[in-house]
Amino acid sequence: MTVLLRPAEDSDPALVGALHHRSRAAAYADLVDPATFAQRGPEMLTEWWVERWRWERDTHRMTVAEHDGQLLGFTYIGPSETPGAAELYAIHVDPAWVGAGIGRQLMLKALTDLPRYGLDRAVLWVLEGNKAARRFYDAGGWYPDGATRVAPVNDQPLPQLRYTHAL
Repeated sequence: MTVLLRPAEDSDPALVGALHHRSRAAAYADLVDPATFAQRGPEMLTEWWVERWRWERDTHRMTVAEHDGQLLGFTYIGPSETPGAAELYAIHVDPAWVGAGIGRQLMLKALTDLPRYGLDRAVLWVLEGNKAARRFYDAGGWYPDGATRVAPVNDQPLPQLRYTHAL
């Protein structure tokens, strides 16, 4: 299957919100109360992405993966609050396509785009309990750098690990 990776267009963030909701609900099913995903439907993430894109499109980059016009995944990169680093803020694949190599293609594309921020490393945050994502990042050359934080997912505070990758 041929997957097209392309820069996001202004209409993409509205589609990204629904995909992001499906991806989080599937990936975090054992980590976050599933009822909270029903309470915070895809429209909430759609509004969030549309607004975020409106304010950050000049400083951040969204790449979407599509096949036959269907959105299959996306990444979001930009400057980081971590000194000396750019950040991979999001990488999500539609749950129906997880395992098809789309996430890997998106990650490789992000790693080629992250140096545009002029820094020598990239960071990302991953839920400590998300073992599948951690294996994915480990396989992609990322590694935990020792930084941790607790951040909410659907208002539930969860521990996160910071991963880093040389650029």
